[in-house]
Amino acid sequence: MDLKSKIVLISGPTASGKSNFSLRLAKKINGEIINADSMQVYKQLKILSARPNSKYYQKIKHHLYGFYDVKNNFSTGDWLKLVIKKIKEIKKKKKIPILVGGTGLYFKALTEGLVNIPNIPIRFRNKIRALHKTLGQKIFYQNLLKIDPVSRNKISSTDTQRSIRAYEVKQFTKKSLHEWFRNTKSCFENDDFFKIYIDYPRQELIHRISLRTEQMIKNGAILEVKRFVKLKVRNDKSVNKAIGINEIKEYLINGKNLNDVKEKISIKTRQYAKRQRTWSRSNMMSWLKIQPQEINKFLKKFK
Repeated sequence: MDLKSKIVLISGPTASGKSNFSLRLAKKINGEIINADSMQVYKQLKILSARPNSKYYQKIKHHLYGFYDVKNNFSTGDWLKLVIKKIKEIKKKKKIPILVGGTGLYFKALTEGLVNIPNIPIRFRNKIRALHKTLGQKIFYQNLLKIDPVSRNKISSTDTQRSIRAYEVKQFTKKSLHEWFRNTKSCFENDDFFKIYIDYPRQELIHRISLRTEQMIKNGAILEVKRFVKLKVRNDKSVNKAIGINEIKEYLINGKNLNDVKEKISIKTRQYAKRQRTWSRSNMMSWLKIQPQEINKFLKKFK
């Protein structure tokens, strides 16, 4: 199998062993690894984001890990600009870029392009959210279909977040969100990519998540959150979505049982993994699915 002309994409649910797999593949094909995880960009969040161990960096060049400050939001657009530049730099060195992570929107932006919707003022967005709160999802969705009928086949009647987004885009730009998507294109061709999805069985993944949560606590996740709290990061910053921050904050404030904290983190991580797998079924149907027991066989294809 020749991947010299390809951009390799590796995804899979959290705790599926993507980092280790990408390292082994990079050694085989003379690759360099680029981060495609929205939380691993933050320099102050090494343990909770499960950032690859520094020993990995010594073996293979890694890019876009732990370089961004938690006090600033980091968008998909920010990542896309940086990653396109990194891909070109790596290819210029005659090496193979390997993008690794579990953030589906990053891969979607890279392979399909990023929708260039004009910035919608926060006051306008808050107005739409207030309307949604007043009407409730059922009536709000019916109103959305009146102004944007295409949404019927694109957005579930129970999908609150996407309903609100479609409504505000249509009202502010006078153009359907789905029309914006249609006019979006990646700067790469589909044939430029070789896409791999590590498809871990559910029960095995649950076990791996529990083990990883335990290891995070042992490695200093509580101290990491203590330091994070001292930074006084605003609640509206995207880093606050990182699993474990709020659970450990609660533990530090209320002195709850540490085992309860571990269980809460594990449950949230399992829920996140479930969302990732749901996303993959809708958006990664064409990706090569590899079960964990097939990894060694797959890697043997490369000398």
